[in-house]
Amino acid sequence: MSKDIRAPLRITFLGTGTSAGVPVVGCDCETCCSDDPRDKRWRPSIFLELPDATRVLVDTTPDFRSQALSFGVAGVDVILFTHQHADHVMGLDDVRPFSIRQPAAIPCLADAATLAALRRVYAYVWDPASPKGGGLPQLRLGEVTGHFSIGNVDVVPVPLLHGSYPILGYRFGDFAYLTDCSAIPDESWALLEQLDVLVLDALRHRPHPTHFSLDEAIEVASKIGARRTYFTHMCHDLGHAQTCALLPQGVTLAHDGLVIETPERPRSGRPRQGAAESLLS
Repeated sequence: MSKDIRAPLRITFLGTGTSAGVPVVGCDCETCCSDDPRDKRWRPSIFLELPDATRVLVDTTPDFRSQALSFGVAGVDVILFTHQHADHVMGLDDVRPFSIRQPAAIPCLADAATLAALRRVYAYVWDPASPKGGGLPQLRLGEVTGHFSIGNVDVVPVPLLHGSYPILGYRFGDFAYLTDCSAIPDESWALLEQLDVLVLDALRHRPHPTHFSLDEAIEVASKIGARRTYFTHMCHDLGHAQTCALLPQGVTLAHDGLVIETPERPRSGRPRQGAAESLLS
């Protein structure tokens, strides 16, 4: 009898910085002047390669063109958005080269508020009067309302709070990506059980109204208990080497260009939200 095995995911960190990036323009602090390449941080995004070769981009930052060129992103099959802030959506037009080479429009999946923002900011994409052809990215919007699937991978949206603003994290199998958050609602904790890899917002040492501080992120990571935890969305307060030396075992800062894989393993008994729907058809 064959075992029910979860195939590995390959995750590339395209950016691990905050909305201003690191170095910050005009700043001469130790981190901004650092020679350590891990202290150079583009705006936050990840790129996933699924077992069936589907390529998933989470957020399109203003740095996306440079990220794609630097880290070998040759195509995107699906784009997921966590929320509508500029550092997460303002690179969407840079997927044009991919959509030109692909036979179908690229699905862009998000909650209703983010979809409304995309329609407003990129109105020319969906305006019937806009010139067609290579000047427009070919995109198709889809609303995330619950558990869904991409290929053979289960995707669970994880409701988060970014200050008072509701956004989404995403769980792919045994991997979860939670950026730009300052609180995890009570109903979301059960969605984060039995993780192999957790990626979590950790902005700086000092408290912040819309992001976890480093100490808060360490506490949340301990409560979730993933086998490995990587922090992201760091500002220039957190030098890579100095900060990693302070972190508990199994927890580290991510850095731009870092590639990790989740192991092949039996499927976990994590909670589901009913039958998965397909948002890609």
